[in-house]
Amino acid sequence: MTGSPTALRLDGKRVLITGASRGIGADIARTFAAAGARLLLSGRDRRTLETLADTVDAETEVLVADLSSPEGPTVLADEAVGVYDGIDVLVNNAGISYPEAVDALDTAHFDQVLQVNLRAPSLLAARVGRSMAESGGGSIITVASAAALRPLPEHYAYCTSKAGIIMATKILALELGGRGVRANSICPTVVLTDMGQKVWGDPVKSAPMLGRIPAGRFAVPSEVSNTALWLASDASAMINGVDLPVDGGYLVS
Repeated sequence: MTGSPTALRLDGKRVLITGASRGIGADIARTFAAAGARLLLSGRDRRTLETLADTVDAETEVLVADLSSPEGPTVLADEAVGVYDGIDVLVNNAGISYPEAVDALDTAHFDQVLQVNLRAPSLLAARVGRSMAESGGGSIITVASAAALRPLPEHYAYCTSKAGIIMATKILALELGGRGVRANSICPTVVLTDMGQKVWGDPVKSAPMLGRIPAGRFAVPSEVSNTALWLASDASAMINGVDLPVDGGYLVS
């Protein structure tokens, strides 16, 4: 079973994806829909979410949520669990970044990045993970970053938040693994989403980074989505508590 193509199917699985409006989240939604999942798409922009829902061939519900608000993560968790009477897969994808040097650090930006990238997914995963454990298991997938494992200049808050969420994910794996819940992190290098293009589109800025990636290029969204599909599926049934680089060799260079 593990080695068969059917192991990469998600037929009937109830999947909550945060930050699903665009970029990596939207690509994960399309990939999971093609694999047979039932989708719960979360983000702040209802219109964009509904447009995406109309384009995927899957049972799909839209959940508008502001994960930066104090009660946002727990409200979303409770609402999402109620839609399909449980969740089998959580993809914690929502995230933000304000690239800036340490000596120009904006306190409000720092707080917002930690709120969205660390506090919100940690609380959401804890709440959803408890529900999964009570229902027999599930898979929690954190979209972290190679910047959690190797420092990146001008990304003080971002690196801090992503390193923290990796450790939170490991604790989920440790505490809930015995109750059928797996929790793993994906750590991509730069991904060429709209946000990735905005930050890294300048060749002067991107050249040194590309020079540290043996593959000689940045990632594309499908490479993260396909990794998430594997971690959500039965094909990765023995994978728990790992932080998996999708980086073209960046971390070994």
